[in-house]
Amino acid sequence: MPMISSVLVANRGEIARRIFRTARSLGLSTVAVYSTADARMPYVDEADAGVGLPGNAPGETYLRAELMVEAALRAGADAVHPGYGFLSENAAFAQAVIDAGLTWIGPPVDAISSMGSKIEAKKLMAAAGVPVLAELTPAEVSADDLPVLVKASAGGGGRGMRVVSRLADLAGEIEAASAEALSAFGDGTVFCERYLAQGRHIEVQVMADQHGTIWAVGERECSIQRRHQKVVEEAPSPLVERIPSMRPALFDAARKAAAAIGYVGAGTVEFLADESGNFYFLEMNTRLQVEHPVTEETTGLDLVALQFAVASGEHLPPEPPPTAGHAIEVRLYAEDPLHDWQPQTGVLHRFAVEARVRVDSGVEDESEVSPYYDAMLAKVIAYGDDRATVARRLARALERAKVHGVGTNRDLLVWILRHPAFLAGETDTAFFAKHGVGAAVDDAVVRVSALAAALADAAGRRTPVRVPSGWRNLASQPQRKSFRYGDGVVEVEYRLTRDGLVVDGNITLIDSFSDHVVLEVDGVRRAFEVAAYDGITCVDSALGSVMLTPVARFTDPAEQVAAGSLVAPMPGTVVRVGVQVGDVVTQGQPLVWLEAMKMEHLIAAPMAGVVGELKVAAGQQVEVGAVLAVVGENS
Repeated sequence: MPMISSVLVANRGEIARRIFRTARSLGLSTVAVYSTADARMPYVDEADAGVGLPGNAPGETYLRAELMVEAALRAGADAVHPGYGFLSENAAFAQAVIDAGLTWIGPPVDAISSMGSKIEAKKLMAAAGVPVLAELTPAEVSADDLPVLVKASAGGGGRGMRVVSRLADLAGEIEAASAEALSAFGDGTVFCERYLAQGRHIEVQVMADQHGTIWAVGERECSIQRRHQKVVEEAPSPLVERIPSMRPALFDAARKAAAAIGYVGAGTVEFLADESGNFYFLEMNTRLQVEHPVTEETTGLDLVALQFAVASGEHLPPEPPPTAGHAIEVRLYAEDPLHDWQPQTGVLHRFAVEARVRVDSGVEDESEVSPYYDAMLAKVIAYGDDRATVARRLARALERAKVHGVGTNRDLLVWILRHPAFLAGETDTAFFAKHGVGAAVDDAVVRVSALAAALADAAGRRTPVRVPSGWRNLASQPQRKSFRYGDGVVEVEYRLTRDGLVVDGNITLIDSFSDHVVLEVDGVRRAFEVAAYDGITCVDSALGSVMLTPVARFTDPAEQVAAGSLVAPMPGTVVRVGVQVGDVVTQGQPLVWLEAMKMEHLIAAPMAGVVGELKVAAGQQVEVGAVLAVVGENS
């Protein structure tokens, strides 16, 4: 059996750091690969050696199997771990690693191939006695079958998936899903299956050695999703806990699935379940899952260490350890949930989460969040004896985290963890459809945080002073400052007189410094930490965190765009243009499709009218704020 001494991780960011951490604990040396955009990311510095991959787009860097093998050989690695995403479920890559004489930290090539096509995988699982949803060819779908889910046969991560509720929409959605799948995975094959609008996404972690032992380690529930991508994951599943007879059946099905393809290593068998406990095979991920930490927390296992052990030929014990307690993981994304989950890019000036929770992150202070890769910044995980305590602890840790410089879904995560439906275990895939997309910080907190930001700014950056500028012995004009927050503007107005701070509401100024303001709000003393960066001000307090954009008193005409302009909300690649100059369009009609951070975003007409200018074409790279098209009035 191979003796592993040095491992190359054919991946980036959070998962590379996670694998390096275990590799170091095992006494292995580590090799990183990095694109041009990732050259200064934390995982590169943490490796013993690094090999650059010129370029930025995944297709020219992390998806180039031959570059990965060449990098491993050049750096003297004797093993390759693929992480998740990118080439992790690419059978040809696994074979290339093996053919180069390197140890592949993953399942057999044939197992990867057999699960690579969801269509063929479902046939194999049905033959093995695993429950499956019937596959529908597009030509077979009738009104009685609706709603249906159009799915890409290759790949995952929500790409190439469309829910269809009207038969008239089916052809167009199949075409769109096929095009997205072809772009993402190089295979445009799609199929349809019955859609459970309020299903539960339940998955079983399996681990198998080379000697026939197959573990069903525990189940996870990952039902709260946006765009078919997971947001919150937990172990054990609230649904399975409610239906005790479901767990043995799930574990049996997962072991059958692994045995049917001769599986070795870590993998996950995913099921879709209904509220009665009936479940159906979705797919098998032949790799480590993003959400593996919740299984580690509830079992005490190091799944990455087990991957190394299995690849080295070691035996697993006959049975896995029992599970205990509860763990919840949330994915902290650089995105705006209130605006169609638009990715956010820029410099992450500050990233700090309290030590009482586990943080698996790909970033640190001053990391650059680029538009080329997935929008996930970190996974934050809490563990405890019971679910309610874990949810409360995790919500508090997120609320007090310092995440400065890039917009995130942090407030949404806190809102979910405190939502009555979540706490009751009502976490089906329709969670956002039922409850909307909420935020944890209310308007009152935003207003008082803006006041603290204004007072800190007035205190200046000199030696700390107790009273900010603007103080007058006699009544004078109020001090005013404006901040953008979300879609609105927060106006701050105050006077500093011999009687103290004068604002609307019952607020008293206690102390004011350039980075720290203490106010008494309705008789309760509150401390606010204020951090000002170029173009943004971040205010952290026990009430929550608020990121504000100071509004200049005078507008630069060069920054204004013509009325009716479609502006790129993020850097990305134009994948489709749906109009031509002179076309008549309606307000809200999709005109341009952008791809950024593994997601496709449509840019719609801001008004009804005529396309007067078209400034982009398919395949073109654009920067944030770039004008894509201009819609004028219809004469």
